[in-house]
Amino acid sequence: MSKFAQGPYAVKNPAKYVGKGVPRYRSSWELAFMRFLDNNDNVMQWASESIQIPYRNPITGKQSIYIPDFLVTYKTRNNTLMAEVIEIKPKKQSVIEGKMSTQERMVVAINHAKWDMATKWCARNGLKFRIITELDMFRNGGK
Repeated sequence: MSKFAQGPYAVKNPAKYVGKGVPRYRSSWELAFMRFLDNNDNVMQWASESIQIPYRNPITGKQSIYIPDFLVTYKTRNNTLMAEVIEIKPKKQSVIEGKMSTQERMVVAINHAKWDMATKWCARNGLKFRIITELDMFRNGGK
C-alpha cells in the first residue's frame, strides 16, 4: 500500500484540460494543484505529464526522460497569457542540506539535472519553468 495519495483526477472543467486521457495525481499536493488549475478562472488550459524532456542522469551517465508534472496556460494580472511548465516537489528533494543521506543527495542531484534541461527546453519553446514546493503551496497556511 502506497503512503502517498494517488489516483485518477475527475476533471470538472473538461474544456480546460488539454492533456491526453485522465490525469493522475501522485501526491496530495498534485491533487490540490489539479483542483486549483481546474477551478481557477485565470487558468485557460492545463495538462498533466504531457511533455517529455531528455536529460543525462548525473549518477548513471545514461540518457533518460524527464516528464514534468504540469503544463499550464493562464492569464496574468495584466491580462497577458503566460505558459509554464511546473514541477511539484518537496523542498527536501530540491535543495542539498547539511544532514542528508547519500541517497537523498543523489535524488537532489538528479532533480537538478532534470530541471536544468527543463529550463533550457522551456526557453527554446517560449515557456517558463517553475518548481513549486510546500513553501509556495502553503505559504499562507503555515509550513
